Amino acid sequence: MTSDPTDRVLIVGGGVAGLAVARALHRRNVPALVLERCSGPGDAGLAINLPGNAIRALAELGLADALVRAGTAIRHRSYRTERDRTLFGIDEGAFWDADAQPRCMRRADLLHLLRLGLPDETVRENCGVSAIRQDETGVTVELADGTSERGSLLVGADGVRSTVRRALFGETALGAAVLARASWRFMAPNPGIDGWTLWSGRRGLLLLIPVEGEAYGWAALTGDVPESSDLAAAASVFGSFPRPVRETLASILARPDSIYHSPLEEVRIPRWSRGRVLLVGDAAHATAPVWAQGAAMALEDALVLAGLLADCPDWGTVGETYERLRRPRVEHVQAMKDRVSRSARLPGWLQRRLLPIVGPKSYRSTYEPLRQSVLQA
Repeated sequence: MTSDPTDRVLIVGGGVAGLAVARALHRRNVPALVLERCSGPGDAGLAINLPGNAIRALAELGLADALVRAGTAIRHRSYRTERDRTLFGIDEGAFWDADAQPRCMRRADLLHLLRLGLPDETVRENCGVSAIRQDETGVTVELADGTSERGSLLVGADGVRSTVRRALFGETALGAAVLARASWRFMAPNPGIDGWTLWSGRRGLLLLIPVEGEAYGWAALTGDVPESSDLAAAASVFGSFPRPVRETLASILARPDSIYHSPLEEVRIPRWSRGRVLLVGDAAHATAPVWAQGAAMALEDALVLAGLLADCPDWGTVGETYERLRRPRVEHVQAMKDRVSRSARLPGWLQRRLLPIVGPKSYRSTYEPLRQSVLQA
């Protein structure tokens, strides 16, 4: 069975990127169909950190009022050593405008917001993609259940291990890299932190962010340590860290099913589009979460792409324009991430001397260009 071809957009992937594209298109009166492989997001119980440019993008998607009631406002950051010495802090409440205060919210809540007001038939779950074929007039997607769907454009919003990217460019041009396998995400009881708080030591780091009475956390091993998918085996790395870290680890290790092994992966490829197929979000440009820009860049991708599709009569040529508009902002984030990565490889004593000086400068250098709305940039 094949649906009648229409001037609609097919979107592969129903996560943040895919739903953002669907919502942005709906607000522009452009029909879209989201094809999601799973019956529900596997990590919806976890949270997501949204910096100010992500908040502004969500407001552009019509969610400004809903955001007031969602998640937890993050008004300051603290960077600390494993001995709990503060290296530097950032007053995010002062840096960002009142309408762009960073927030942390459960991923499930963000997905719910993005689906608000979308027609029920916009999202189809349990739709694995088995093949993609494009021609001069459109794209046909063959599904695992033997059916197919056709649209005038296909958007790959299916993450780091994108099926669409593989179909578009093949296995040899993925440009994906695993930066660290020893990395985990989790939700835990809040041990008393009231802002974004990172502790960094010689062999590991741990981040906690408050969200609705709990804490969203990320732990990773650094330096010369064996990679592992078992946080319990690596817990000794954090033995010298302060009480909030030790209490948090004890809590989550008592509930191992609450821990998600989450390798740090990046995607950097020379092209994001070919013909009537293009990539958005992590499928195009996943980057390590140093500056929490994964969701933010995906939301911005959606806004820019929807504007182009609403205004451009020839969807077969929109990919190049989309890339030209989006690459400078994405490459800025990647460059700033690379700068931080180089700093992380410095000896610990040198980091402790330099970070109080370069840390605040890096924050401003990263986020200052992102304060302006992507629709005005």
